[in-house]
Amino acid sequence: MTLKIYFAGAIRGGRDDAARYHAMIEFLRTFGTVLTEHVGDTKLTQAGDDGPDDYYIHDRDMAWLSACDLVVAEVTMPSLGVGYELGWACALGKPVLALFRPNPDRPLSAMIAGSKEIVTQEYATLDQAKEIIREFLLRKNCHP
Repeated sequence: MTLKIYFAGAIRGGRDDAARYHAMIEFLRTFGTVLTEHVGDTKLTQAGDDGPDDYYIHDRDMAWLSACDLVVAEVTMPSLGVGYELGWACALGKPVLALFRPNPDRPLSAMIAGSKEIVTQEYATLDQAKEIIREFLLRKNCHP
């Protein structure tokens, strides 16, 4: 059985980290299927133009969230949608890893940092993020 991974990252909240999302998604693909590869598409704009309308996007993403085995999120860029997805992932009992780069001007939301259901890890480099992801997946018995 192939591991199904839901990757979450800001779209309408800002696309500054799109290339970073893309690199993380490429790494995650060595472990399984990333259901949300479009999040790392550097051509996807902040308009969130990845579906015919908002209802379609919501329902599609919720179906993927329900079907996934675990969630990996990059939460440095605040995003209402990512927060919503992480809340639902916790409610569905999905293992969740939230990665972030610390920023004294924009601290991580207390709703993420304070959740006992979300593993939060700070990182500085992409290599550090990949190692954190690898360790998280290994703890969840997910091998490439």
